[in-house]
Amino acid sequence: MNGAERIAAERKRQIEEEEFTAEQDDSNRGMALAAACYALPWEIRRIHILAGPAPQPLGYFLWPWDLKHWKPTPGNRIRELEKAGALIAAEIDRLLRLEEKEKIS
Repeated sequence: MNGAERIAAERKRQIEEEEFTAEQDDSNRGMALAAACYALPWEIRRIHILAGPAPQPLGYFLWPWDLKHWKPTPGNRIRELEKAGALIAAEIDRLLRLEEKEKIS
């Protein structure tokens, strides 16, 4: 599969296996940031920054949701980019639905 096909397959998996819905996505403002976290190279994402009482890896600090949803695969860069691309696709779809709703209103 090429990159676009891999991203589409991951988005399909998110919908079918993780049971993400358009309604959930519409109320979610963190998808682009989550995509950015997966897209960051591991070497950058693991840099520790001072966030609160103790330093945290940059990826954890930026992650917009509960950490139980953070599922990095640092040994598989393609897999992480598939996740990032699928989250970007979901965010684009959310924004398109929002534009459509604003036209109707």
